Amino acid sequence: MPVRLVLADDEALLRRGLKVLLEADGRVEVVAEAEDGVGLLDVTRRFRPDVALVDVQMPGMDGLTALKELLTWPDPPALAVLTTFDLDDYVATALELGAQGFLLKDAEPEALVRAVLDLAAGGAVLDPRITARLLPKLRATRLRENRQLDGLSARERQVLELLASGRPNSAIAASLGLSEATVKSYVSTVLTKLGVENRVQAALVAHRVGTW
Repeated sequence: MPVRLVLADDEALLRRGLKVLLEADGRVEVVAEAEDGVGLLDVTRRFRPDVALVDVQMPGMDGLTALKELLTWPDPPALAVLTTFDLDDYVATALELGAQGFLLKDAEPEALVRAVLDLAAGGAVLDPRITARLLPKLRATRLRENRQLDGLSARERQVLELLASGRPNSAIAASLGLSEATVKSYVSTVLTKLGVENRVQAALVAHRVGTW
């Protein structure tokens, strides 16, 4: 079954282009589109997608407001922000809210497809170009606090390294020869020890420290 995706962007031409690119090989199906945050909430409620790609700047209800609302739902889709280079502050806010992915609109088609598949599988997705621009800003945020890397065991560091590369639990389990339940427990422990709330924040800690 293809991954069910919702696209939210106020540029109709961009949505059409992304739809064609993402659906090209059959692994992703764009089940609905929205031009603003209100529309995103509506189609998410009606179509129950696996993943939503959300622009941050949209008329009316913007992407960040919609993202904040969606993250209060009991079973929201995996949420990734579509952004451009000049919107770093929006990306930092989306990170604080709990977005699971950050993608640039000019990413290569295969990279976008792979990102959607990884998000649907529970992974965290960070475009390297966004990471490079975010890290200097994030050094002054709360992500700097309570980073207990020295307190991680060797296995926890292996899990963090794979998590930071965007791997979902299933891929981490296969790589380390562990069960998914065991990996889920390790991920929870790593997040607690790092003092972060989600996989993307943990990945950014790993990238910033660069101890691998």
